[in-house]
Amino acid sequence: MKQNSSLFRKKTVDQILRDANSAENGGLAKILGVRDLVSLGIAAIVGAGIFSTIGVASYNGGPAVSLLFIFTAIACVFTALSYAQFASTVPVSGSAYTYAYVAFGELFAWIIGWSLILEYAVSNMVVAISWSEYFTGMLKGFGIVLPGWLTVNHETASDAFAKLQSAGVAEMSTYERFAAAAYEQSPVIGDFHIMLNLPAGLVTLLITALVYIGIRESRTASNIMVVLKIGVVLLVIFAGAFYVKPENWSPFAPNGIKGVMGGVASVFFAFIGFDSISTTAEECKNPQRDMPKAMIYCLIICTVLYVLITLVLTGMVNYTELKVSDPLAFVFEKNGLDFMAGVISVSSVIAITSALLVYQLGQPRIWMTMSRDGLLWKKFSKIHPKYQTPSFATIVTGFVVGIPALFFKMDFFVDLTSVGTFFAFILVCGGVLYLDHTGISAQSKFRVPYLNGKYLVGALLILAIAGLSIYGQSVVDEWIGMSAMEIVEHKLLTIIFWITWCILAVMSFKHNFSILPVAGILTNLYLMTELGSSNWLIFVIWLAIGLVIYFSYGYRKSKLAKSTV
Repeated sequence: MKQNSSLFRKKTVDQILRDANSAENGGLAKILGVRDLVSLGIAAIVGAGIFSTIGVASYNGGPAVSLLFIFTAIACVFTALSYAQFASTVPVSGSAYTYAYVAFGELFAWIIGWSLILEYAVSNMVVAISWSEYFTGMLKGFGIVLPGWLTVNHETASDAFAKLQSAGVAEMSTYERFAAAAYEQSPVIGDFHIMLNLPAGLVTLLITALVYIGIRESRTASNIMVVLKIGVVLLVIFAGAFYVKPENWSPFAPNGIKGVMGGVASVFFAFIGFDSISTTAEECKNPQRDMPKAMIYCLIICTVLYVLITLVLTGMVNYTELKVSDPLAFVFEKNGLDFMAGVISVSSVIAITSALLVYQLGQPRIWMTMSRDGLLWKKFSKIHPKYQTPSFATIVTGFVVGIPALFFKMDFFVDLTSVGTFFAFILVCGGVLYLDHTGISAQSKFRVPYLNGKYLVGALLILAIAGLSIYGQSVVDEWIGMSAMEIVEHKLLTIIFWITWCILAVMSFKHNFSILPVAGILTNLYLMTELGSSNWLIFVIWLAIGLVIYFSYGYRKSKLAKSTV
């Protein structure tokens, strides 16, 4: 038998379905319908993004952030349609990893799988940390105060203490004063202050145990929490509407387009989650029919809620006051409605728990699928005989999420999550172009609506360049004033964006590409350009570690490596 040594060896749809249904892997319980999938999607999407990071986004961009939610939702719709086509073509766990295996080959599949590990694990760290902040706030409402050094990470506390020394207490926010006090009161070993976020670690442990027990229990818990979560959001919208002061919406974009786009990571983080639906494909009763519906329903519902809640928050208080970790409770407290703030805090603890649950469901199933293909150790694909869940992968996920959540701060993780997700989204949209071009789409029970982009992609490129030259003089001046090194450091992704658009215009003309997947690639890539370069450096390091694992283990052990050529 001759080994297949290509880095871009691909799996066919038939191979993937055969592997998923093989007896050696064991079967997952098929119990999810459209309602369950929509519930899981909303559970993931309406999580830490709406309950926490939306405050920071509003602080940076003002009321105009509501428009950013719409723009980001449009990008996600293009991507969701592409995910839905793949899910109907390849109805197995693994999400974008599995789709890349079909479209681009093993190396890209590994890169995407490794990126998704980062997305799911890191985003769950954010959710766990956000949950901890609401939980400790809820306990304070009942008169229970945990020691500060058990609820705040070391970096945040030490930074707050340093600010106290340099700027004084008058220049500090309420939370910074709390963190500085926690630092002073914490136990010390030598010169090191012991600080950890214990609630974040404990909730991760409890959720991991629930996910380990089974999908049926997880589904039931998720459905209950989603009903409560939507109730909280609607309560904020309808009750808060009576306290909106229209003058708070002026100026609408106080920091201009730059301020609005500065909230990209936070706003996009609020939408991450609809793709997690695709990781439960093997537990879905009719994935080809139900998954496309569920993804679109989720995005429509969540976008409407996000836009309304952003307008209410920025209308109830001035945007400059929204740089807080619990904005929904804060705006009611600021308006003297302490009872409402208390209700929201208690409800938010339960609501954020559902997001944590969905991400903990998704992560092990990606590892399980990669293990089936031989790219990760066989242990990761082990299915528990009683609970019918990927048992070992679930336990590892608990440690991977819980330990960092104990010690790191949330801001660092939000941007890093978005980097990996944008990368995955772009490849999924590109994968649909491949499916259409090669004819594999004929097997798809759902297809992205076809709109011929033969001339349209190029025409839009010309219009964009013309618009930039006429109305974007400040942008042109900024580029002229930068050195070559500064352009490489800060604008490299922008250059890649324009080059990619040019390439897609040529390829669309040549191959009659559909405009919707192309739009998905470009909108996601544009949003990527708004993220900081430091996040990209960390992402590149993460990819380098992944490639070391792939070439030292996965490349040799891959099932495709043993296939004949």
